[in-house]
Amino acid sequence: MSRSTRPGTSAIRASEAADASIVASRLEDLHRGARTELDHRDAFELLVATVLSAQTTDVRVNQVTPELFSRWSGPVALAGAEESDVTAILRPLGMGATRARRIIGLAQGLLEHHGGQVPDDQVALEALPGVGRKTAHVVRGAWFGHSLLAVDTHVGRLSRRLGWTERTDPRAVEEDVVARMDHDGSGAESEELTLLGLRMILHGRRVCTARSPRCGECVLADVCPRVGVA
Repeated sequence: MSRSTRPGTSAIRASEAADASIVASRLEDLHRGARTELDHRDAFELLVATVLSAQTTDVRVNQVTPELFSRWSGPVALAGAEESDVTAILRPLGMGATRARRIIGLAQGLLEHHGGQVPDDQVALEALPGVGRKTAHVVRGAWFGHSLLAVDTHVGRLSRRLGWTERTDPRAVEEDVVARMDHDGSGAESEELTLLGLRMILHGRRVCTARSPRCGECVLADVCPRVGVA
């Protein structure tokens, strides 16, 4: 199939998946300062904020966490908080009572099992209330410096559009992307999975959006097999 199409039409190119080394290098150049957009000062705040970010946006979480952390500045304080008080602060996020129970339970779990410290351990983190694989990867990648891919909706969408996976389950997407990176390789810093994931998230928010991807502005347009296809 020719790369060009008639105006008003779109088609998936017949080419194979986008070369991960090219994608990684270009996203590194474009989003060099990528970092988690959840405001935090330590591992505990990052962990709580990431748990709160489920089914809402980082922007909304950042609007409530300053008051939350000013009132309960660590796991000891939060573990002893009144659920109704925490719920009131978290209400703008939706499911305030559920979120409050979750993070209070999280703080209590940290105290009971880890002396109030956030563990740098995948299994231990996932055993805490509200913490799944993605949340543990965010904390271990962004705070502890591990190379781990945190698959959210943006990472999943870009991975499918780039031809790296056809699957939707986050664990399956992670496996396919890691395999693609291992296969293609890259001399770029962005081969480090934590940074690659952060850059894919930014690109998904700013350019490769869900409904109206701005393919004409995308640095990956010449290698993406789904350019022009939402």
